[in-house]
Amino acid sequence: MKKESKYFIAIIPPSPIYEEALAWKHFFNDNYQSKASLNSPPHITLHMPFLWKEEKEKVLIEKLGAFSNGRSSLTIQLNNFSCFEPRVIFIDVVKTEELAFLQKEMERFCKRTFQLFNADYRDLAFHPHMTLAFRDLKKQVFAQAWGEVKDKPMSGSFIADQFVLLKHNGVSWDVFRAFPFSNNSVSQDFLN
Repeated sequence: MKKESKYFIAIIPPSPIYEEALAWKHFFNDNYQSKASLNSPPHITLHMPFLWKEEKEKVLIEKLGAFSNGRSSLTIQLNNFSCFEPRVIFIDVVKTEELAFLQKEMERFCKRTFQLFNADYRDLAFHPHMTLAFRDLKKQVFAQAWGEVKDKPMSGSFIADQFVLLKHNGVSWDVFRAFPFSNNSVSQDFLN
């Protein structure tokens, strides 16, 4: 039987936003026992998790490298905290035309090139965000957890000059490859 692994595609913020988002993930783990978000680095999802045969990994990497070539960097803006009741708390990301276009192009590309049809979560519209607490945040403590951050300011911006392919290692998500925009190199290996 051919081995399949789980992958997803995302934008990962640079320092210091990365560390700030990670600190908030730890806050929700330490205070509300919501640790599931710690299984992945802080990120903005461009394509939901999907299964792919490891023997075809090279094709996945080459095609994503071709997709990234000639793309322009974009500015990502953070806009406070928000939530999807009754379990998800996140840093809200401004849905700019450039970011929405990148996600839509990624969705189309993955459908056409890889026959992946799960780009959206339950067919909901793209809502860019960085998850801090989610599926294991207990409904009965959600209001208290949300109350701690809902009025706190959270802002910042960064230049996204690449997207990454993450691979599940059986326990958590690792950055597997980075695909720089406007660069002729196919990918950068984060593991070696």
